[in-house]
Amino acid sequence: MRARGRTTGCGGAEAGAGGRNGLEDGRDSAPLPFPRPAGRARGPRRGGARDMTETQRVVLITGCSSGIGNHAARTLAARGWRVFATCRKQADCDRLVAEGLESFRIDYEDGASIEAGFAEAMERSGGQLDALFNNGAYAIPGAAEDLPVEALRAIFQANLFGWHELTRRAIPVMRAQGHGRVLMNSSVLGLAALRMRAAYVSTKFALEGYTDTLRLEMRGTPIHVMLLEPGPVKTRIRENARAHYERWIDRDNSVWHAFYRDVVEPRLYKERPPPDPFELSCVATTKKIVLALESRRPRPRYYVTTPTYIVGTLRRLLPTRMLDRILING
Repeated sequence: MRARGRTTGCGGAEAGAGGRNGLEDGRDSAPLPFPRPAGRARGPRRGGARDMTETQRVVLITGCSSGIGNHAARTLAARGWRVFATCRKQADCDRLVAEGLESFRIDYEDGASIEAGFAEAMERSGGQLDALFNNGAYAIPGAAEDLPVEALRAIFQANLFGWHELTRRAIPVMRAQGHGRVLMNSSVLGLAALRMRAAYVSTKFALEGYTDTLRLEMRGTPIHVMLLEPGPVKTRIRENARAHYERWIDRDNSVWHAFYRDVVEPRLYKERPPPDPFELSCVATTKKIVLALESRRPRPRYYVTTPTYIVGTLRRLLPTRMLDRILING
């Protein structure tokens, strides 16, 4: 993948300000090679994907308050999908509703909200669900030895267990209707580890294994299971991580005290941080999301950004110790 310069951020009015179908921002504007999903019925398609019909297709997306989920929700709605753009906080749901999206609350750390939110989606759609995009997640910056067990329990609930609970509800619906797609938003950090990211990396490694297993189990069914694997994308994940860092990491009593002070916190709290190398906007992730949900034969994995391609290749080619030398300063 060819590297590009910094692009605009994700979410809010910015996300809907692109060109055709919301997928152009002036710097990442290659047109997508397929039509909108709405249209008249066509003949059977190879690869098990659903025929194009006049029935509007339905997608449930989590984590839509900003970032990747927000941009994907707006773009898919512009392409003719009926989008249920869920958020963890009711205030964010209210904001999206005011902006013209269908939104209600799903919080992965609240089992009751998962049950109620999925029931709401089924009631609104008449029991139809063509795609589920599990997306909402957060990070806890900090060394592995500084993470309380309770912090790991909390982040696994938000980044994996809640995804599993929602997916378990979606699969029977998809099986009964004879089609469906489940897309999981993983990360380059599901392929390789970096220091001070043990909590997030652990959840993404687990998600990779979970999704690979689910894909094998769905083989022979009309349900496609896929991974989205972004590298550096302009979102609010760093800003959102501050509260979790402050809640769980006891910097003053850590052997990593100086590293937190000199390296982690300047990056974490910088109000206008410079872009990471090869950083892209959510336009890049949304293009792959559309491919995953609309392609006739979706791929098991969709890499996004140059670092993901590089890391995916290095994992296969390099001995572990040599890869460690490359990743130690990441």
